[in-house]
Amino acid sequence: MEEFWTSLTLLEKILWSIAIPASIIFIIQTVMTFAGMDSHDGVGAEFNGNEGDPSPFQLFSFRNLINFLLGFSWAGISLSGNMESETWVVILSTFGGILLVTVVMLIFYYMSRLGESGNIHSEDAIGKTAVVYVPISERRSRAGKIQLTINGATCEFDALTDGDSLKTGEPVVVKSVINGNLLLVGKV
Repeated sequence: MEEFWTSLTLLEKILWSIAIPASIIFIIQTVMTFAGMDSHDGVGAEFNGNEGDPSPFQLFSFRNLINFLLGFSWAGISLSGNMESETWVVILSTFGGILLVTVVMLIFYYMSRLGESGNIHSEDAIGKTAVVYVPISERRSRAGKIQLTINGATCEFDALTDGDSLKTGEPVVVKSVINGNLLLVGKV
């Protein structure tokens, strides 16, 4: 190992000194990301200029710094044995670092677009058949609860009726939404 280190040029020693810690940190970040442990808890070095901005795509972040150093150092190590000019090695390595930051940001951007919002809106219930869960009193005198399936998810809503009272287990149809989340239902 000592022979290897002494045979390196100053630039190669610098590149290896950057590559090894950057690679270790990158591996830790990647494992934490896919294990769901990288959530923003207020601790971090994000410098996007918009304090409180929830966007995960920030140019100046610790993750992007590590990605840049990783791309820069490994590109430099790869190029240093094949190029005579150290200036060109540094220039091309810089582009390698920028390219890696861009690719990783694009990967996370497109991965974030794959998810569904999972939001259920009470308006989605209109016209659907439901089952009374908690009895509903007649002519809007007291709300009960209904259960129905929207987009594959079983939901529970407060409900009123204009007709006679509705008992538990009775099928109903959702007619409209009253005051945001309160549904008006009637017998099927």
